[in-house]
Amino acid sequence: MEKIELIAPCHFGLESVLKREVQDLGYEISTVEDGRVSFYGDIAAICRANIFLRTAERVLLKVGSFKAVTFDELFEKTKEIPWEKYIPKDGKFWITKAASVKSKLFSPSDIQSIMKKAMVNRMKEHYHADWFQEDGASYPVRVFLMKDIVTVGIDTSGVSLHKRGYRQLQSKAPITETLAAALIMLTPWKKDRILVDPFCGSGTFPIEAAMIAANIAPGMNRSFIAEEWTNLIPKKAWYDAVNEANDLVNDDIEVDIQGYDIDGAVVKAARENAREAGVDHLIHFQERAVKDLRHPKKYGFIITNPPYGERLEEKENLPGLYKEFGDSFKNLDSWSAYMITSYEDTEKYFGRKADKNRKIYNGMLKTYFYQFLGPKPPRQKKEDRDGK
Repeated sequence: MEKIELIAPCHFGLESVLKREVQDLGYEISTVEDGRVSFYGDIAAICRANIFLRTAERVLLKVGSFKAVTFDELFEKTKEIPWEKYIPKDGKFWITKAASVKSKLFSPSDIQSIMKKAMVNRMKEHYHADWFQEDGASYPVRVFLMKDIVTVGIDTSGVSLHKRGYRQLQSKAPITETLAAALIMLTPWKKDRILVDPFCGSGTFPIEAAMIAANIAPGMNRSFIAEEWTNLIPKKAWYDAVNEANDLVNDDIEVDIQGYDIDGAVVKAARENAREAGVDHLIHFQERAVKDLRHPKKYGFIITNPPYGERLEEKENLPGLYKEFGDSFKNLDSWSAYMITSYEDTEKYFGRKADKNRKIYNGMLKTYFYQFLGPKPPRQKKEDRDGK
C-alpha cells in the first residue's frame, strides 16, 4: 500500500502525549514540532487516526512542503503539487486556513487566494476544463508557513476532533475534550485508581477518563469529512476501523470516577453528556461544594479545571475558592491533585507549592498544569493481584 504522511495538530505543550498515542497505533513518527506531530501510514491510517486519537485536534493528509518567499514562488510551487491525485473533477476545494509564523509571506487572505488560483490552474490543465462545478465531496486545505517553509495538508476530519458528539450541554468556560484527555494521560492515573473532579462543569474530565478506562475510541460516534473521499479511501477502510474500535470496548468494568459541582443544573447537564457518551454507568455525579470534598479511600487523584476568574466579578472570589480547595486537599491523605488554571496566585491560596508545573496554551490563553503529587500506593503482593 502507498505510504502517506499525516499531520496531527494538538495543543502547544502536549506534543509528547500525542506522539505516544500515534506510536501506540503502530505508526512511525516523521517529525514533532510545536503544536503538531507528523507520521507515516497508509490510507487506512486516515480512518484509524481520526477514530482513535484522543489528543489530536484534526488529521491532515500532507500533500506538499516547499520554501516560498514571494507570492510568485507560492503560486508556482502550489501549482506543482499533483492536486488531481487527491481531488476529483467535481471536488469542492478551498484554502480553509492559512497560518504564518516568522515568514516573509504573512497575509492569510493573500496566501489563501493565490493558492486557490494555483490549484484551479493545475486542475484546469489536468482535467481540460475551464470551469469547476465543485458540487462533489469537500477537500478543505490547510496551510502553515514557518520560517518561509510552506506545509500544505488536506483536512480529513472536518469538524475538529474535540467534538466527540457527546457534549450537547455545556457549562460556561468548558475545557475541550482533547485537552482534557491529554491532561489525564499526562498523569499516572489508571482505571483501578479513584478519580474525582470537584469542579466538573459539563463533565469533560470524568467522561474522558471513563472513555479511556472503557477503551471507547473518541471518534466512534461521529462522522468525518474524508468519509466522502471515495476516490481515495474505500468505504471498507472506515468500516474496518469502526469494527476494530467496537471490538476493543470494555465498558463492563468497575471504576471509581466522580464529578462534583456546586451548581445542580450543571451536574444535570454533565449526567446527560455522560449518557450521550455511553459512560453514565461509570461515573457518579453529585451537587457538592469544594469545601465538602472528602473521600474515605487513599491514593486517589483529583484532576480538575477550577474557575480562572476571567470575568472581573469572579476574580474577587478566587482567593477564597482556592483556599477552600487547598484545605480540602490537605485532609485527603496520600492523594495527588492536578489542576489546569490561568490563575497566577494558585499556589499561594492553595497553600502548597506544586511539585511540577507545565505551561500549556488553551487556545490563546496561557494556562498552567499544576501537579501536587502524593505518595505512590504500596505494591500489591503477587498473590493479591492474582486473587489468591
